Amino acid sequence: MPTPSITPNRPRPALRLVSTKGMSREQWLQVRKRGIGASEAAAAASISPYQSRLALWMDKTGRARPQVDADDMSSPLYWGNVLEPVVAEQYSRKTGNKVRRINAVLQHPDPDKAWMLANLDYTVVGHDAVQILECKTAGEFGARLWRDGVPDYVQCQVQHQLAVTGKQAADVCVLLCGQDLQVFRVERDEAVINRLIELEREFWRFVETDTPPLADGSDSAGKALQNLYPRDAGNTLDLTSDPSLCGDFDELLDIRERVSRLSTREATLKQRIQQAMGEASKAVFPNGDVSWKRSQDSTVLDYKRLLKNRPGLLHQYPLRKAGSRRFLVRT
Repeated sequence: MPTPSITPNRPRPALRLVSTKGMSREQWLQVRKRGIGASEAAAAASISPYQSRLALWMDKTGRARPQVDADDMSSPLYWGNVLEPVVAEQYSRKTGNKVRRINAVLQHPDPDKAWMLANLDYTVVGHDAVQILECKTAGEFGARLWRDGVPDYVQCQVQHQLAVTGKQAADVCVLLCGQDLQVFRVERDEAVINRLIELEREFWRFVETDTPPLADGSDSAGKALQNLYPRDAGNTLDLTSDPSLCGDFDELLDIRERVSRLSTREATLKQRIQQAMGEASKAVFPNGDVSWKRSQDSTVLDYKRLLKNRPGLLHQYPLRKAGSRRFLVRT
């Protein structure tokens, strides 16, 4: 009797959680709070260069302040949305692949991963090798992250999409500095997906239990802490019996002392080079170069003199600035 062949389990297609046709941005943001979207996967896994776990947790638990206005023309979010269809059109011209939008928020088909959501930019139509298109734009600063290919945080986003949809590959098309269009292929990686699911599940437990994840030292986490605890109660917390936090405090003192010494040394070396340069604009070395140039003159408002001459203006045009908490260390 022949041995029956074993067919490996193939990933199941995603569920359509909700249609996004006619959905307002506010409604869309509310739907996103029901799980982790693909663009949030890197933050949930603690590898996003832009958002910490703590900041994402505040967003998911409704503690975050309103995000940047999507209609603000000075925001990268605005230009990313505006240029997305342009990038998709140029991708089709460059590759010959046809694409179409999926106007829905997708959900992982497994009930124990229902918090995994995805809102795809486009799907690639009728292509065996690739099924998803992710469109990106990057300015001068962001383009640096693409020097070695697809950055890790985008890899996380795409692997999350492949996990939710059950697809096998995605193309990432990025427009760098408004003129350099590049296309990268990202294949499904089960080991990466399994680890990503593990990290996302860990993060989602923080959301479900309303427990803030630990801060990670990023600017994003620092801002999140300021927003989470904007005021102090005036009391004193005795941590002398907490060996872990006492160790953190002692290490903080040690690091600050070393940073102070290194900062002084850095300033000394900088000044020695400046002194040697004199009026030169640039100096070259075997391992690099430095420039020391005067910036252009500019005209700004002398508001101190203006208020001195017309003190009533402060009462006519007041602008109240909220105070912030300062972290001071004493020994």
